[in-house]
Amino acid sequence: MNIIICGAGRVGFTIAKLLSEQGHSITVIDQASEDIQKINDSLDVKAIVGKATYPSILEKANASETDMIIAVTRNDEINMLICQIAFSIFKIPKKIARIRSQDYLNPKFTRVYSKENLPIDVIISPEIEIAKSIQRKLEAPGALDSVPFADNKIRLLEILIKDGCKSIDIKFNELTKKYPKLDANIIGINRDDKFFIPKKTDTVKKNDKIYIIINSLQMSETLESFGHLEKISKKILIIGGGNIGFNLAKNIEETLETVRVKIIEKDKDRAEYLAKELNDAIVINGNGLDEETLSEANLDEAETVLALTNDDEDNLMVSVLVEKFTKDQKKIDDKRTMALINKPNYSLLQSSLKIDDLIDPRMNTVSSILKHVHKGTIENAYTISNGEYEVIEAEIIETSELINKEIKNSNFPDEIRIGAILRDKKVIIPRSDFVFQKNDRVVFITKKESISFVENIFRLSSV
Repeated sequence: MNIIICGAGRVGFTIAKLLSEQGHSITVIDQASEDIQKINDSLDVKAIVGKATYPSILEKANASETDMIIAVTRNDEINMLICQIAFSIFKIPKKIARIRSQDYLNPKFTRVYSKENLPIDVIISPEIEIAKSIQRKLEAPGALDSVPFADNKIRLLEILIKDGCKSIDIKFNELTKKYPKLDANIIGINRDDKFFIPKKTDTVKKNDKIYIIINSLQMSETLESFGHLEKISKKILIIGGGNIGFNLAKNIEETLETVRVKIIEKDKDRAEYLAKELNDAIVINGNGLDEETLSEANLDEAETVLALTNDDEDNLMVSVLVEKFTKDQKKIDDKRTMALINKPNYSLLQSSLKIDDLIDPRMNTVSSILKHVHKGTIENAYTISNGEYEVIEAEIIETSELINKEIKNSNFPDEIRIGAILRDKKVIIPRSDFVFQKNDRVVFITKKESISFVENIFRLSSV
Protein backbone atom coordinates (compact mmCIF):
# COMPACT_ATOMS: atom_id res chain seq x y z
CA MET A 1 0.00 0.00 0.00
CA ASN A 2 0.95 3.64 -0.48
CA ILE A 3 0.70 5.32 2.92
CA ILE A 4 1.33 8.93 3.98
CA ILE A 5 2.24 9.54 7.64
CA CYS A 6 1.87 13.13 8.87
CA GLY A 7 4.01 13.72 11.95
CA ALA A 8 7.56 12.45 12.49
CA GLY A 9 7.56 12.25 16.29
CA ARG A 10 8.10 9.02 18.21
CA VAL A 11 4.78 7.52 17.09
CA GLY A 12 5.12 8.62 13.47
CA PHE A 13 8.71 7.37 13.31
CA THR A 14 7.78 3.97 14.77
CA ILE A 15 4.81 3.50 12.43
CA ALA A 16 6.92 4.46 9.42
CA LYS A 17 9.64 2.00 10.46
CA LEU A 18 7.27 -0.94 10.99
CA LEU A 19 5.15 -0.36 7.90
CA SER A 20 8.16 0.14 5.60
CA GLU A 21 9.63 -3.11 6.94
CA GLN A 22 6.35 -4.81 6.05
CA GLY A 23 6.83 -3.73 2.45
CA HIS A 24 4.52 -0.71 2.26
CA SER A 25 5.52 2.41 0.36
CA ILE A 26 5.78 5.13 3.01
CA THR A 27 6.00 8.93 2.81
CA VAL A 28 6.47 10.97 6.00
CA ILE A 29 5.64 14.69 6.25
CA ASP A 30 6.65 17.00 9.10
CA GLN A 31 7.46 20.70 9.55
CA ALA A 32 10.50 19.94 11.73
CA SER A 33 13.53 19.51 9.50
CA GLU A 34 15.50 17.76 12.29
CA ASP A 35 12.80 15.07 12.65
CA ILE A 36 12.71 14.57 8.89
CA GLN A 37 16.51 14.35 8.85
CA LYS A 38 16.32 11.59 11.46
CA ILE A 39 13.83 9.74 9.25
CA ASN A 40 16.11 10.15 6.23
CA ASP A 41 19.13 8.90 8.18
CA SER A 42 17.36 5.88 9.66
CA LEU A 43 14.60 4.61 7.38
CA ASP A 44 14.09 3.63 3.76
CA VAL A 45 11.11 5.93 3.22
CA LYS A 46 10.38 9.20 1.41
CA ALA A 47 10.50 12.18 3.80
CA ILE A 48 9.21 15.70 3.11
CA VAL A 49 9.67 18.89 5.14
CA GLY A 50 6.48 20.93 5.11
CA LYS A 51 2.95 21.45 6.40
CA ALA A 52 0.74 18.45 5.73
CA THR A 53 -2.27 20.80 5.67
CA TYR A 54 -0.94 22.39 2.47
CA PRO A 55 -2.47 20.69 -0.61
CA SER A 56 0.77 21.33 -2.50
CA ILE A 57 2.74 19.34 0.09
CA LEU A 58 0.25 16.44 -0.05
CA GLU A 59 0.45 16.60 -3.84
CA LYS A 60 4.25 16.38 -3.58
CA ALA A 61 3.70 13.25 -1.43
CA ASN A 62 1.66 11.78 -4.32
CA ALA A 63 -1.59 11.90 -2.34
CA SER A 64 -3.73 11.17 -5.41
CA GLU A 65 -2.15 7.68 -5.56
CA THR A 66 -2.28 7.07 -1.80
CA ASP A 67 -4.36 4.32 -0.15
CA MET A 68 -4.19 5.63 3.41
CA ILE A 69 -3.17 8.72 5.39
CA ILE A 70 -2.24 8.60 9.08
CA ALA A 71 -2.27 11.96 10.88
CA VAL A 72 -0.28 11.84 14.12
CA THR A 73 0.99 15.39 14.50
CA ARG A 74 0.97 16.93 17.99
CA ASN A 75 -2.13 19.00 17.21
CA ASP A 76 -5.69 17.57 17.09
CA GLU A 77 -7.06 20.28 14.82
CA ILE A 78 -4.23 19.84 12.32
CA ASN A 79 -4.82 16.06 12.25
CA MET A 80 -8.52 16.65 11.57
CA LEU A 81 -7.81 19.19 8.82
CA ILE A 82 -5.30 16.85 7.16
CA CYS A 83 -8.02 14.19 6.87
CA GLN A 84 -10.49 16.72 5.46
CA ILE A 85 -8.07 17.88 2.75
CA ALA A 86 -6.98 14.29 2.02
CA PHE A 87 -10.58 13.37 1.31
CA SER A 88 -11.92 16.55 -0.33
CA ILE A 89 -9.06 17.10 -2.76
CA PHE A 90 -7.30 13.76 -3.14
CA LYS A 91 -10.06 11.22 -2.32
CA ILE A 92 -7.71 9.15 -0.15
CA PRO A 93 -9.80 6.06 0.79
CA LYS A 94 -8.77 5.58 4.44
CA LYS A 95 -7.98 8.33 6.91
CA ILE A 96 -6.71 7.76 10.47
CA ALA A 97 -6.29 10.62 12.97
CA ARG A 98 -4.85 10.75 16.47
CA ILE A 99 -7.12 12.96 18.59
CA ARG A 100 -6.39 13.67 22.24
CA SER A 101 -8.93 16.30 23.31
CA GLN A 102 -11.76 14.63 25.22
CA ASP A 103 -14.25 17.24 23.95
CA TYR A 104 -13.74 16.03 20.39
CA LEU A 105 -14.29 12.45 21.60
CA ASN A 106 -17.61 13.08 23.35
CA PRO A 107 -20.08 10.41 22.08
CA LYS A 108 -22.69 13.16 21.58
CA PHE A 109 -20.63 14.58 18.73
CA THR A 110 -19.77 11.42 16.78
CA ARG A 111 -21.98 12.55 13.88
CA VAL A 112 -19.32 15.17 13.18
CA TYR A 113 -17.03 12.42 11.83
CA SER A 114 -18.77 11.60 8.57
CA LYS A 115 -18.05 12.10 4.88
CA GLU A 116 -20.39 15.09 4.87
CA ASN A 117 -18.64 16.78 7.81
CA LEU A 118 -15.20 15.58 8.96
CA PRO A 119 -14.28 12.49 6.92
CA ILE A 120 -12.16 10.59 9.46
CA ASP A 121 -12.48 6.80 9.21
CA VAL A 122 -10.59 5.87 12.37
CA ILE A 123 -9.97 8.02 15.45
CA ILE A 124 -7.18 6.95 17.77
CA SER A 125 -7.26 8.41 21.29
CA PRO A 126 -4.02 7.45 23.08
CA GLU A 127 -5.40 8.33 26.50
CA ILE A 128 -8.53 6.20 26.08
CA GLU A 129 -6.52 3.29 24.63
CA ILE A 130 -4.00 3.43 27.50
CA ALA A 131 -6.80 3.54 30.09
CA LYS A 132 -8.32 0.42 28.50
CA SER A 133 -4.91 -1.28 28.47
CA ILE A 134 -4.35 -0.55 32.18
CA GLN A 135 -7.81 -1.84 33.04
CA ARG A 136 -7.06 -5.11 31.22
CA LYS A 137 -3.96 -5.47 33.37
CA LEU A 138 -5.99 -4.86 36.54
CA GLU A 139 -8.51 -7.50 35.51
CA ALA A 140 -5.73 -10.08 35.05
CA PRO A 141 -3.67 -9.81 38.27
CA GLY A 142 -0.33 -11.52 37.80
CA ALA A 143 -0.25 -10.81 34.06
CA LEU A 144 1.79 -7.97 32.57
CA ASP A 145 -0.88 -7.60 29.91
CA SER A 146 -4.15 -9.19 28.88
CA VAL A 147 -5.50 -8.61 25.36
CA PRO A 148 -8.94 -9.80 24.18
CA PHE A 149 -9.52 -11.46 20.81
CA ALA A 150 -12.50 -13.13 19.13
CA ASP A 151 -15.24 -11.34 21.08
CA ASN A 152 -13.24 -11.81 24.28
CA LYS A 153 -13.51 -15.60 23.97
CA ILE A 154 -9.72 -15.79 23.47
CA ARG A 155 -7.06 -13.81 25.34
CA LEU A 156 -3.37 -13.16 24.98
CA LEU A 157 -1.61 -13.05 28.34
CA GLU A 158 1.90 -11.72 28.93
CA ILE A 159 3.28 -13.39 32.07
CA LEU A 160 6.55 -12.95 33.96
CA ILE A 161 7.99 -16.23 35.23
CA LYS A 162 9.12 -15.83 38.84
CA ASP A 163 10.65 -18.02 41.53
CA GLY A 164 8.24 -20.68 42.67
CA CYS A 165 6.68 -21.31 39.26
CA LYS A 166 6.16 -25.08 39.07
CA SER A 167 6.24 -25.04 35.26
CA ILE A 168 9.92 -24.01 35.06
CA ASP A 169 12.12 -26.45 33.09
CA ILE A 170 9.18 -28.64 32.04
CA LYS A 171 9.04 -29.19 28.28
CA PHE A 172 5.93 -27.75 26.66
CA ASN A 173 4.73 -31.10 25.36
CA GLU A 174 4.94 -32.35 28.96
CA LEU A 175 3.08 -29.27 30.24
CA THR A 176 0.19 -30.23 27.96
CA LYS A 177 -0.02 -33.59 29.74
CA LYS A 178 0.31 -31.96 33.16
CA TYR A 179 -2.59 -29.58 32.49
CA PRO A 180 -4.84 -31.57 30.10
CA LYS A 181 -7.93 -29.39 30.71
CA LEU A 182 -6.14 -26.12 30.04
CA ASP A 183 -6.85 -24.51 26.66
CA ALA A 184 -3.56 -22.66 26.36
CA ASN A 185 -0.76 -22.25 23.84
CA ILE A 186 2.59 -20.52 24.46
CA ILE A 187 3.30 -18.62 21.25
CA GLY A 188 6.30 -16.49 22.27
CA ILE A 189 9.04 -16.04 24.86
CA ASN A 190 11.13 -12.98 25.65
CA ARG A 191 14.35 -14.18 27.29
CA ASP A 192 17.28 -11.87 28.05
CA ASP A 193 15.67 -9.22 25.80
CA LYS A 194 15.50 -11.65 22.86
CA PHE A 195 12.14 -12.80 21.52
CA PHE A 196 11.53 -16.20 19.92
CA ILE A 197 8.69 -18.55 19.00
CA PRO A 198 9.22 -21.72 21.08
CA LYS A 199 9.21 -25.35 19.99
CA LYS A 200 7.43 -28.21 21.78
CA THR A 201 10.66 -29.30 23.43
CA ASP A 202 11.46 -25.83 24.84
CA THR A 203 10.91 -24.88 28.48
CA VAL A 204 10.27 -21.70 30.44
CA LYS A 205 13.01 -20.23 32.63
CA LYS A 206 12.99 -17.82 35.56
CA ASN A 207 12.59 -14.17 34.40
CA ASP A 208 11.13 -15.20 31.04
CA LYS A 209 8.24 -13.15 29.75
CA ILE A 210 5.91 -15.58 28.03
CA TYR A 211 3.08 -14.80 25.64
CA ILE A 212 0.29 -17.32 25.92
CA ILE A 213 -3.01 -17.65 24.05
CA ILE A 214 -5.79 -18.95 26.30
CA ASN A 215 -9.49 -19.63 26.61
CA SER A 216 -10.70 -16.47 28.38
CA LEU A 217 -12.75 -18.55 30.82
CA GLN A 218 -9.53 -20.13 32.15
CA MET A 219 -7.60 -16.96 33.05
CA SER A 220 -7.13 -17.69 36.77
CA GLU A 221 -6.24 -21.36 36.16
CA THR A 222 -3.65 -20.37 33.53
CA LEU A 223 -2.04 -17.74 35.76
CA GLU A 224 -1.94 -20.19 38.66
CA SER A 225 -0.23 -22.85 36.53
CA PHE A 226 2.59 -20.35 35.95
CA GLY A 227 2.95 -19.39 39.60
CA HIS A 228 0.65 -16.37 39.86
CA LEU A 229 -1.97 -16.38 42.63
CA GLU A 230 -2.55 -12.62 42.85
CA LYS A 231 -6.07 -11.34 43.44
CA ILE A 232 -7.80 -8.38 41.75
CA SER A 233 -6.92 -5.24 43.69
CA LYS A 234 -9.83 -3.79 45.67
CA LYS A 235 -8.05 -0.55 46.62
CA ILE A 236 -6.44 1.46 43.82
CA LEU A 237 -4.58 4.75 44.11
CA ILE A 238 -4.09 6.85 40.95
CA ILE A 239 -1.51 9.65 41.00
CA GLY A 240 -2.45 12.11 38.25
CA GLY A 241 -6.01 12.94 37.20
CA GLY A 242 -5.34 13.73 33.55
CA ASN A 243 -7.25 12.08 30.70
CA ILE A 244 -5.69 8.66 31.35
CA GLY A 245 -6.39 8.70 35.10
CA PHE A 246 -9.91 10.04 34.57
CA ASN A 247 -10.83 7.50 31.87
CA LEU A 248 -9.40 4.66 33.94
CA ALA A 249 -11.34 5.67 37.05
CA LYS A 250 -14.52 6.01 35.00
CA ASN A 251 -14.03 2.57 33.41
CA ILE A 252 -13.43 0.97 36.81
CA GLU A 253 -16.59 2.56 38.21
CA GLU A 254 -18.60 1.12 35.33
CA THR A 255 -17.17 -2.41 35.30
CA LEU A 256 -15.55 -3.29 38.65
CA GLU A 257 -18.12 -2.52 41.32
CA THR A 258 -16.15 -3.84 44.29
CA VAL A 259 -13.02 -1.81 43.50
CA ARG A 260 -12.46 1.48 45.31
CA VAL A 261 -10.46 4.24 43.60
CA LYS A 262 -8.68 7.30 44.99
CA ILE A 263 -7.12 9.95 42.76
CA ILE A 264 -4.50 12.52 43.71
CA GLU A 265 -4.56 15.53 41.39
CA LYS A 266 -2.30 18.58 41.77
CA ASP A 267 -4.42 21.12 39.85
CA LYS A 268 -7.35 22.42 41.94
CA ASP A 269 -9.71 23.08 39.01
CA ARG A 270 -8.99 19.67 37.52
CA ALA A 271 -9.55 18.00 40.90
CA GLU A 272 -12.95 19.71 41.18
CA TYR A 273 -13.83 18.56 37.65
CA LEU A 274 -12.91 14.96 38.51
CA ALA A 275 -14.95 15.05 41.71
CA LYS A 276 -17.98 16.30 39.75
CA GLU A 277 -17.67 13.78 36.88
CA LEU A 278 -16.89 10.64 38.89
CA ASN A 279 -19.49 8.94 41.08
CA ASP A 280 -17.60 6.87 43.63
CA ALA A 281 -13.90 7.78 43.33
CA ILE A 282 -12.40 9.90 46.11
CA VAL A 283 -10.48 12.86 44.67
CA ILE A 284 -7.70 14.51 46.69
CA ASN A 285 -6.27 17.85 45.61
CA GLY A 286 -2.53 17.69 46.30
CA ASN A 287 0.95 16.72 45.15
CA GLY A 288 1.41 13.00 44.62
CA LEU A 289 5.01 13.31 45.85
CA ASP A 290 4.01 15.02 49.11
CA GLU A 291 4.16 12.85 52.24
CA GLU A 292 1.08 14.42 53.83
CA THR A 293 -0.98 13.97 50.67
CA LEU A 294 0.07 10.33 50.34
CA SER A 295 -0.78 9.79 54.00
CA GLU A 296 -4.23 11.34 53.46
CA ALA A 297 -4.75 8.99 50.52
CA ASN A 298 -3.79 5.98 52.71
CA LEU A 299 -0.95 4.93 50.45
CA ASP A 300 -0.07 2.17 52.89
CA GLU A 301 -3.45 0.48 52.30
CA ALA A 302 -3.46 0.79 48.49
CA GLU A 303 -3.01 -2.56 46.75
CA THR A 304 -2.21 -1.07 43.34
CA VAL A 305 -0.59 2.34 42.79
CA LEU A 306 -0.68 3.90 39.32
CA ALA A 307 1.60 6.87 38.56
CA LEU A 308 -0.05 8.54 35.56
CA THR A 309 1.14 12.15 35.64
CA ASN A 310 2.62 13.94 32.61
CA ASP A 311 6.08 13.86 34.23
CA ASP A 312 8.19 10.71 33.81
CA GLU A 313 10.45 11.57 36.75
CA ASP A 314 7.47 12.11 39.07
CA ASN A 315 6.02 8.77 38.01
CA LEU A 316 9.28 6.99 38.78
CA MET A 317 9.53 8.76 42.15
CA VAL A 318 6.03 7.63 43.13
CA SER A 319 7.17 4.03 42.85
CA VAL A 320 10.11 4.79 45.18
CA LEU A 321 7.77 6.42 47.70
CA VAL A 322 5.45 3.41 47.67
CA GLU A 323 8.27 1.31 49.10
CA LYS A 324 9.37 4.02 51.54
CA PHE A 325 5.94 4.66 53.06
CA THR A 326 4.71 1.08 53.27
CA LYS A 327 4.83 0.37 57.00
CA ASP A 328 4.77 -3.41 56.79
CA GLN A 329 7.69 -4.28 54.49
CA LYS A 330 6.24 -7.76 54.02
CA LYS A 331 3.43 -6.11 52.02
CA ILE A 332 5.83 -4.65 49.45
CA ASP A 333 5.78 -7.75 47.27
CA ASP A 334 1.97 -7.76 47.35
CA LYS A 335 1.67 -4.16 46.17
CA ARG A 336 1.51 -3.56 42.44
CA THR A 337 3.04 -0.40 40.98
CA MET A 338 2.66 0.89 37.43
CA ALA A 339 4.26 3.99 35.95
CA LEU A 340 3.55 5.88 32.73
CA ILE A 341 6.86 6.51 30.96
CA ASN A 342 7.40 8.39 27.68
CA LYS A 343 11.20 8.26 27.55
CA PRO A 344 12.33 4.77 26.46
CA ASN A 345 15.66 4.84 28.36
CA TYR A 346 13.84 4.90 31.69
CA SER A 347 12.87 1.26 31.16
CA LEU A 348 16.40 0.42 32.33
CA LEU A 349 15.39 1.57 35.83
CA GLN A 350 12.38 -0.72 36.12
CA SER A 351 13.96 -3.55 38.10
CA SER A 352 16.11 -1.36 40.35
CA LEU A 353 13.09 0.77 41.31
CA LYS A 354 10.92 -2.32 41.76
CA ILE A 355 8.22 -1.12 39.35
CA ASP A 356 5.95 -3.95 38.28
CA ASP A 357 4.96 -2.44 34.96
CA LEU A 358 6.04 0.46 32.77
CA ILE A 359 3.32 1.79 30.47
CA ASP A 360 4.62 2.97 27.09
CA PRO A 361 2.11 5.30 25.37
CA ARG A 362 4.02 5.13 22.09
CA MET A 363 3.68 1.38 21.51
CA ASN A 364 0.10 1.47 22.76
CA THR A 365 -0.79 4.06 20.11
CA VAL A 366 1.24 2.28 17.42
CA SER A 367 -0.52 -1.01 18.14
CA SER A 368 -3.92 0.72 17.95
CA ILE A 369 -3.07 2.21 14.56
CA LEU A 370 -1.46 -0.87 12.99
CA LYS A 371 -4.55 -3.02 13.45
CA HIS A 372 -6.38 -0.64 11.10
CA VAL A 373 -3.66 -0.84 8.44
CA HIS A 374 -3.96 -4.53 7.67
CA LYS A 375 -6.19 -5.47 4.78
CA GLY A 376 -9.65 -6.99 4.80
CA THR A 377 -10.72 -9.60 7.34
CA ILE A 378 -7.96 -9.00 9.88
CA GLU A 379 -10.18 -7.93 12.76
CA ASN A 380 -7.66 -7.28 15.52
CA ALA A 381 -3.91 -6.99 15.98
CA TYR A 382 -1.57 -6.43 18.90
CA THR A 383 2.06 -5.39 18.56
CA ILE A 384 4.73 -7.00 20.76
CA SER A 385 8.51 -6.97 21.03
CA ASN A 386 8.75 -3.35 19.85
CA GLY A 387 6.86 -4.13 16.68
CA GLU A 388 8.96 -7.13 15.62
CA TYR A 389 5.94 -9.43 15.98
CA GLU A 390 2.18 -9.06 15.85
CA VAL A 391 -0.59 -11.20 17.29
CA ILE A 392 -3.41 -11.10 14.77
CA GLU A 393 -7.01 -12.28 14.57
CA ALA A 394 -8.34 -13.07 11.11
CA GLU A 395 -11.44 -14.76 9.76
CA ILE A 396 -11.24 -17.47 7.12
CA ILE A 397 -13.46 -16.51 4.20
CA GLU A 398 -14.60 -18.74 1.36
CA THR A 399 -11.82 -17.59 -0.99
CA SER A 400 -9.03 -18.51 1.45
CA GLU A 401 -6.71 -21.27 0.31
CA LEU A 402 -6.61 -22.51 3.93
CA ILE A 403 -10.09 -24.03 3.78
CA ASN A 404 -10.01 -27.84 4.25
CA LYS A 405 -6.23 -27.77 4.79
CA GLU A 406 -4.42 -29.20 7.81
CA ILE A 407 -2.08 -26.83 9.61
CA LYS A 408 0.92 -29.03 8.79
CA ASN A 409 0.12 -28.76 5.08
CA SER A 410 -0.56 -25.03 5.03
CA ASN A 411 3.03 -23.97 4.22
CA PHE A 412 3.25 -21.47 7.07
CA PRO A 413 6.71 -19.95 7.51
CA ASP A 414 8.56 -20.76 10.74
CA GLU A 415 7.86 -17.27 12.07
CA ILE A 416 4.09 -17.86 12.10
CA ARG A 417 2.43 -19.85 14.90
CA ILE A 418 -1.30 -20.56 15.16
CA GLY A 419 -2.41 -19.91 18.75
CA ALA A 420 -6.12 -20.68 18.89
CA ILE A 421 -9.27 -20.89 16.77
CA LEU A 422 -12.80 -19.84 17.61
CA ARG A 423 -15.32 -22.08 15.83
CA ASP A 424 -19.04 -21.94 16.64
CA LYS A 425 -18.27 -20.13 19.90
CA LYS A 426 -15.87 -22.89 20.95
CA VAL A 427 -12.18 -22.23 21.62
CA ILE A 428 -9.83 -24.77 20.03
CA ILE A 429 -6.09 -25.08 20.65
CA PRO A 430 -5.07 -26.74 17.39
CA ARG A 431 -2.68 -29.60 16.74
CA SER A 432 -0.80 -30.05 13.47
CA ASP A 433 -3.64 -32.15 11.98
CA PHE A 434 -6.27 -29.47 12.65
CA VAL A 435 -8.31 -28.70 9.50
CA PHE A 436 -9.37 -25.11 8.79
CA GLN A 437 -12.99 -24.34 7.91
CA LYS A 438 -14.85 -21.35 6.56
CA ASN A 439 -15.74 -18.75 9.26
CA ASP A 440 -13.00 -19.96 11.64
CA ARG A 441 -11.55 -17.02 13.54
CA VAL A 442 -7.84 -17.66 13.84
CA VAL A 443 -5.53 -16.00 16.39
CA PHE A 444 -1.84 -16.32 15.53
CA ILE A 445 1.55 -14.68 15.93
CA THR A 446 3.62 -13.56 12.97
CA LYS A 447 6.91 -11.79 12.41
CA LYS A 448 6.50 -8.41 10.69
CA GLU A 449 8.28 -9.66 7.55
CA SER A 450 5.51 -12.25 7.05
CA ILE A 451 2.58 -9.82 7.15
CA SER A 452 2.22 -9.77 3.34
CA PHE A 453 2.18 -13.61 3.33
CA VAL A 454 -0.54 -13.53 5.97
CA GLU A 455 -2.65 -11.07 3.97
CA ASN A 456 -2.28 -13.24 0.89
CA ILE A 457 -3.03 -16.63 2.45
CA PHE A 458 -6.16 -15.35 4.16
CA ARG A 459 -7.28 -13.95 0.78
CA LEU A 460 -7.92 -10.50 2.15
CA SER A 461 -9.50 -7.68 0.21
CA SER A 462 -8.07 -4.21 -0.34
CA VAL A 463 -8.41 -1.24 2.06
